[in-house]
Amino acid sequence: MCLHPELIPPVPEATAKVARAAFPKGNKYMRLRDEFGVFYQDEEFADLYPNKGQSGIAPWRLVMILIMQFLENLSDRQAADTVRGRIDWKYALSLELEDDGFDFSVLSEFRARLISGGRSQQILDKMLSKFGELGLLKSRGKARTDSTHILAIVQELTKVEHLEETLKSALNTLAKVAPNWLERIVNSDWYDRYGQKDGYSRKTRTTEEKEAKAIEVGTDGFYLLEAIYHETTPDAIRQIQAVEVLRQVWLQQYYAPTEGTVLLRTEKDGPPNATRIFSPYETEARKSIKRSTKWTGYKVHLTETCEEDLPHLITHVETTIATTQDSTVLPSIHKALAEKEVLPQDHLVDMGYTSAHLIVSSQQEYDIDLVGPVALNAHWQAKEEAGFDLFSFRVNWKRKVVYCPRGKRSRLWKNSHDVYGKPTIHVEFSKSDCSACPVRSQCTRAPVNPRGLTFMTQTDYEALARARVRQKTAEFKQEYSLRSGIEGTISQGIRGFNLRKCRYIGLEKTRLQHTLTAAAMNLERIYAWLEEIPLAQTRRSHFEKMAHRKRATCSSVSQSPAHSIDF
Repeated sequence: MCLHPELIPPVPEATAKVARAAFPKGNKYMRLRDEFGVFYQDEEFADLYPNKGQSGIAPWRLVMILIMQFLENLSDRQAADTVRGRIDWKYALSLELEDDGFDFSVLSEFRARLISGGRSQQILDKMLSKFGELGLLKSRGKARTDSTHILAIVQELTKVEHLEETLKSALNTLAKVAPNWLERIVNSDWYDRYGQKDGYSRKTRTTEEKEAKAIEVGTDGFYLLEAIYHETTPDAIRQIQAVEVLRQVWLQQYYAPTEGTVLLRTEKDGPPNATRIFSPYETEARKSIKRSTKWTGYKVHLTETCEEDLPHLITHVETTIATTQDSTVLPSIHKALAEKEVLPQDHLVDMGYTSAHLIVSSQQEYDIDLVGPVALNAHWQAKEEAGFDLFSFRVNWKRKVVYCPRGKRSRLWKNSHDVYGKPTIHVEFSKSDCSACPVRSQCTRAPVNPRGLTFMTQTDYEALARARVRQKTAEFKQEYSLRSGIEGTISQGIRGFNLRKCRYIGLEKTRLQHTLTAAAMNLERIYAWLEEIPLAQTRRSHFEKMAHRKRATCSSVSQSPAHSIDF
């Protein structure tokens, strides 16, 4: 299939006539087409197609169909049927009434082209460019970012089920790719052990039975791996994805066999969740926990504008594995916003995205004011409010000395690094000064050693001090209150666009899903803006409204002057 870019045709006259008869006042897709025309051009996707072959469906149409598919939460088959049967879709896509559409498999093929060509983000970027040209999106305003968890298409398995399913996955693939080789390798009892669909039962078993089953599966797995990596085995078998997954899972879950003995790894000796495989069918999904929420899958970060006089548009989507910390994603978000020329002046985030280093780097590299609460001082001296915490000491950065609250001068100033490789400064005081100090109990709990301090660099230290002071002010609280709107965006994505659950398997496909979801949400919001539909307010129950009115009445009565009453 090749591509011959053509000028995008106007809406056919017959299609427009029937559409306007069916919708005299117009509808969502007709209004968007009339207001914005088209968002994409065929030339932008030309390099995704070969130079020769049968002409394919115009990419600009396929992109719009994908977005409209996500806007209505349709399957591929339903979307293809909708293109054939809905007049408003034909209107938006410039299709003739007689157009018979296409096979639904075209959509999955086009998504594969987008992923292989690295064009997932382009779908959202081109739409934002269009909005920017029309004055609906501007840079150097306000933006807000938050994340939420995404559930992968996996079933939660016990440890034994996971091991057995991984081995069965490898056997199923080998039975399809190399049946003759596999038949010579497997033992006869494997057909009963792994040839049944149900496999290991979830019925209550003792700990000893579970461990014995895991050892049995592990022994069979090592036997199979030994045969696969034997010098007489064809190399093609070792290149099979399911075989590589089996090898990795066995490495993660078992110790190397010694003298034929197979042992399960303890949880302490196992790999971290960031690298551990939890399903042989979805090898990129990871297990994570955030407060009381546990999930297996991914995490998505949404960034949107929040100007009062403009529509709130999603400007960037970042999808990561579930174990990625929010703070590590912020630099890539700022870089992407800079490339799109939609950097904000004020970026509102929660505590997960803030640190002294990020506050400084955001200001220095992008001239962004990172607005969000920073972590409170966790040292016991600060918590008890009776001791001398880090900020009780006076630092002379030029002379590289620190003075304690009693006026004693440090004896050691040493440049160092923390566990993450960030530069720090280690400071120590004289043992003789600390030992004789009358307020030592308020400074350190060490029985003998003097007080030691670890500082950030000067810019980070001063930025953290300013941030802790600022977040206590009324001005900060008023500005930061805008951040809560991003939670409504996440709620809209989950309830209206099925954002919470993966449609596809794999990180790259999930990224494309989230990009298409963001584009669909933007179209929904732009349409609401054109129709002057106001933003929904937080719902309150009837009793809550009654309580609010009652408090307001009591407050007004208490503030009114007293009157004498004669009986």
